[in-house]
Amino acid sequence: MQDEHVKHSEEIIEEYQFTWRSAIIGSLLGCLVAASNTYLGLKIGWTFGASLFGAIFSFAIIKPISRALPPKWGGGYFGAKENCTAQSAATTAGGLSAGFVSGIPAMYKLGLMSTPREDAPALVLFTIAAAFYGLFFAVPLRSHFVVKQDLTFPTPRAAATTIISLHNSLEGEGEAFNKAKVMAVWFFISFIWSLISYWVPFFDTIHILWWIGHDAGYIPLMSADETWQWVFRWDFPFFGAGLMTPSNTVLSFFIASVVVFGIIGPVSVVQGHFVAPFGFKTTGDTTQSFFLWPGIALMVLTTLAELGCRYQTLWRGISGGAISIYAAARHGYYMTKKVVFRRELTENEQKNLIAERDPDEIFEDHELVPTWWWITGTFLAIIFTCAIMGEYFGMPVYQSIIAIILAFLFSFVGVQAAGETDINPTGAIGKMSQLVFARMPPTDNLQILQRNNLMAGNISASAAAQSVDMVGDLKTGQLVGASPRSQFWAQFVASFFAIGIAVGLFILFADAYPCIISTNLDEKCEFALVAVTAWLRVCKLLTGSGEPISRGSIITTAVCAVVGVIWPFVREFFIPQKYHRYCPSISAVGIAMINTSPEVPLAMFIGWAAGKIWKRFSATNWEKYMYSTAGGMISGMGIAVILQAVFTIANVEQYTYYGSCIDGLKENCP
Repeated sequence: MQDEHVKHSEEIIEEYQFTWRSAIIGSLLGCLVAASNTYLGLKIGWTFGASLFGAIFSFAIIKPISRALPPKWGGGYFGAKENCTAQSAATTAGGLSAGFVSGIPAMYKLGLMSTPREDAPALVLFTIAAAFYGLFFAVPLRSHFVVKQDLTFPTPRAAATTIISLHNSLEGEGEAFNKAKVMAVWFFISFIWSLISYWVPFFDTIHILWWIGHDAGYIPLMSADETWQWVFRWDFPFFGAGLMTPSNTVLSFFIASVVVFGIIGPVSVVQGHFVAPFGFKTTGDTTQSFFLWPGIALMVLTTLAELGCRYQTLWRGISGGAISIYAAARHGYYMTKKVVFRRELTENEQKNLIAERDPDEIFEDHELVPTWWWITGTFLAIIFTCAIMGEYFGMPVYQSIIAIILAFLFSFVGVQAAGETDINPTGAIGKMSQLVFARMPPTDNLQILQRNNLMAGNISASAAAQSVDMVGDLKTGQLVGASPRSQFWAQFVASFFAIGIAVGLFILFADAYPCIISTNLDEKCEFALVAVTAWLRVCKLLTGSGEPISRGSIITTAVCAVVGVIWPFVREFFIPQKYHRYCPSISAVGIAMINTSPEVPLAMFIGWAAGKIWKRFSATNWEKYMYSTAGGMISGMGIAVILQAVFTIANVEQYTYYGSCIDGLKENCP
């Protein structure tokens, strides 16, 4: 009887699962992740979701507030369902950086836009279109992918498990605060260390090989450091990424980098086959230009082949998503008639309503998002997108409609893939849209072709990525028992934070590091711009404006293309599932070929190796605190680099101590 009373009381207390405290705190936490994702995305093209970070930190912040303050000041009971609301807000606020680390910088590098500050209205309006299209379109996708198929969604499921464990007992609450403490410790270590590195370069980069070669009089070691960038860098986000990333991905990335930029590249330059390590030269191949297209072929074709070998996944995603949208619209039609026109349904309408309601649905209609909300919202988002594309980017309405239709279809594919494998193929989605818009419209104006090509990819990739993240949140809510309507409102509020932080960070980074948007493609940059380079080069190739590719690079690209297409089928149909984790990641090999910052795979390898040692000596603590440690490392440096960007714009003197730099000279500091 007492247990029933407690349960009943909890249900009453959590009747209002959406609260402003959870929406705002979750959104602010998401902004921290957005800062980290901007840094990581510009570096290597990878980003991480905010679900686990938002779940743990929102608990650690809101739980004490709920006890210390009266209800009118933001206090009152804080339960698992409200925790899910905060987590949903964090994921939404942190998830709109995809376009700003890939397609949009590529437009600036091609001279298709002026400056981010001058283009701020266009960037904000485009981001609004992507954010709210993803928000509204995620609602009907839930019915098929979350309720009917009940896909795994590994990371959202882990977030749900975490939230439930946090609120289950005093033991769970204590463990939650321990995780939050670990995350906070590594956050501040990463933050302070990275901030100090602005003045003391030893805290940024250590030129180990150069100093060893210098003292030993061995020039090849000095060259490996100074010319080929094999340095040790205190790159905490990539230490954290290495902790979380599967072994086959980390090792494939690191070993391929060693082979390309540690063996083949140096040997080829010495023997005269390549004219330089990096850059794009008219006099011949560089290591970077030679391996660019093989890398792109592996990245794009492997991802497409991964989807192709799961043809049933593709079909279930597209057909099931379309059917569910139709069913949801029909269901909403009857409900709208009942609610809006205030009349009783006919007998046939009642039968249809009962028949079309999913028997696996655990929520009542008042807990779900009304159909007319998402239909109206999606319709307005489409009109808004067409208007923005036409006014600011010169894209005809029919092309915007085609790009939106592609975003519809690719959302189905993305959700299905993420639900089954935890991989959101955003990059491949963008490239597929670019391929459709290869010569659209038929014109000789190269700028129009390139602008339309990149913006079509941006529309599809950004909208699909946002839809996938939000459907993942709805899976978390399904497992926790949180109302989809409450999550919708949290995502709605967080979308405004997402828009502001995504555009603001891009403008800040572009001001501080002009190389991000510079039309000089050979300019040295603090960021490798892997994703930007891939989008830019694919655009130039598809629009007929790419530089000539050498015969050797073409042959290597063809071989890599064949490997990229065949390998996923070989692994899927000929290698037992239990051995898949030992198979190399072909996509990671492709990224290694494009990445011109070898210190990144080295940092990931160090993080991965440290995690293996940690797990070996204390598997329990590794399981409990690994994600907390990684989250703290990633978010801490993300905030520090924002301050560094502000210091750079304000002309604060950098590197006041530079004894650890090459030759002890300030101009040789990183």
